[in-house]
Amino acid sequence: MHGAGIVDSIVQKKVDGVVRDYYILKLPNRSMVVMIPTDSSDEIGVRPVVDREQADRVLAAIPTIQVEMTSNWNHRYRENMERMKSGDLLEVARVIKGLTARDMKRGLSTGERKMLHAAKQILISEIVLSKSVSYESAEEALNTALA
Repeated sequence: MHGAGIVDSIVQKKVDGVVRDYYILKLPNRSMVVMIPTDSSDEIGVRPVVDREQADRVLAAIPTIQVEMTSNWNHRYRENMERMKSGDLLEVARVIKGLTARDMKRGLSTGERKMLHAAKQILISEIVLSKSVSYESAEEALNTALA
């Protein structure tokens, strides 16, 4: 849910009286550091960054992604949150495309606007690391795919 990052180190920390190993992830797009317990990283959804070809496939697929969103705000929000939590970049792209289309037609609530921003951050951060490009270049590639 924070986007792609780089494992900077593995440290031992005592939290709530329990000593555990933690990955220290640096998230370059947000100037943020995240600690994730190594023993539960799979459950949390930590995975390797996609390679350049996979990133290109996701960007190329965006124009053809079919999006159907329920009109019920609560259901739509929950469905989109599940898509974002899946870690599947095509599902994140589906959220971006659906919310962007909805924004153009009817506008977005504050919650959905934040969700759209978060989804874009997730996808853009992955593109930045997988293709070794700047944030601006990745954002431009996404905007081109959405146009």
